[in-house]
Amino acid sequence: MQADLVTRYSAPVPRYTSYPTAPHFHAGITPQTYARWLGEVPETASISLYLHIPYCDRLCWFCGCHTKHTLRYEPIASYLEALFAEIDWVAEKLGGRGRVTAIHLGGGSPTMLSAPDMTRLKQRLETHFAIAQTAEISIEIDPNDLGEDRFDAMAEFGLTRASVGVQDFDEKVQRAINRLQSFEQTSHVINSVRQRGVHSVNVDVLYGLPYQTLESIEATIAQVLTLNPDRTALFGYAHVPWMKKHQQMIPEAALPDIHARYAQSQLAAGLLNEGGMGSIGFDHFAKPSDSLAIAAANGKLRRNFQGYTDDRADLLIGLGASAIGQLPQGYVQNITPTGEYQKAVLAGNGATTRGFALTDADRLHGFAIEALLCRFALTRAELQVFGPAGEALFETAQGLAEADPDGLTAADAQSFTVTEQGRPFVRAIAAQFDTYLGAGAARHSLAV
Repeated sequence: MQADLVTRYSAPVPRYTSYPTAPHFHAGITPQTYARWLGEVPETASISLYLHIPYCDRLCWFCGCHTKHTLRYEPIASYLEALFAEIDWVAEKLGGRGRVTAIHLGGGSPTMLSAPDMTRLKQRLETHFAIAQTAEISIEIDPNDLGEDRFDAMAEFGLTRASVGVQDFDEKVQRAINRLQSFEQTSHVINSVRQRGVHSVNVDVLYGLPYQTLESIEATIAQVLTLNPDRTALFGYAHVPWMKKHQQMIPEAALPDIHARYAQSQLAAGLLNEGGMGSIGFDHFAKPSDSLAIAAANGKLRRNFQGYTDDRADLLIGLGASAIGQLPQGYVQNITPTGEYQKAVLAGNGATTRGFALTDADRLHGFAIEALLCRFALTRAELQVFGPAGEALFETAQGLAEADPDGLTAADAQSFTVTEQGRPFVRAIAAQFDTYLGAGAARHSLAV
């Protein structure tokens, strides 16, 4: 029966880090739209900043991020000047309103920034934004080529969280995805950031990679647990070679099928649970003491473009090429090609190239999808806040549960829930609340 469920519910669907999802963004949202939305930010708003550094010194073939390979620092230095110009532009539109409660550096590999440039970046942010003393500051780390000066620069930047990509420690798998990285390298990075005051370390692990087996997954998770991470993200490899041409380097014949992917995910999840990490949503794990686990226990877990988060900021400002922002009014996304992005911001223009203005219906369906992915449940009372449309959506959910032949969902007069059997397939369940799914030519990754 489980094999039948995997077959039926593994069809490609979005990961729902936004609603509507990015393929539905359109060019009707302009820099002028974004400037107006920023001008409407309240004085007391809390702000989360995401800064995108789209460069790597090696191109990992599994990667789905917007990034470029470079072995020279000049392109990064040039890009940083453009990033400064965008910071200036956004800050001017904000006019001093709001307070920054979180900063995240992503990419690409933001650890490619030199120590002096990391210092300059922090100074630029401090000049233009009111940053809370308690702000969480996180960075994505590639363990290769990190010297002590960069660890010191991250500490000076105020780093409180670090996310370290592992993917898999098996050398055959690493070679197949062009990501050679030893356990010793990874351990050194984690120890180094902890010695400099980082209080939470996340480790990323992938399943569904070429040549992965249950044995290699078990060995990798055992090694990950010895690193004592506070959080672990367990992602299914998204094979989308039509979008990311470098993924064509991965031998498709070596990829596990949907049933092997499911078995790998369930084995890894069980081992992480046995290792003391509780399940958070459908693909994260955390120690009970970690703020992500606390947020989940208190019903305050959120989901945005960075995945599951305890960040409760009122708006997310994305800075850098391809970066996405999320405001109460809607979504904005920057120009993706770095050359075009730099030209636009250095000319004094905003970098927004597309986005989406939310309707009340979008907010309702987005709330429902986020609740299912974060809490595996919806209540009639919380949907009634949206008025008659919320009541109607709850009745629709009840109907879905009544018609569910597989016991993945259940409903009574006050709640709609995803059952334990349904949790591995929650993305497919959430997709039933997506009124945009099927519209347009978007293609997605497997749901398991």
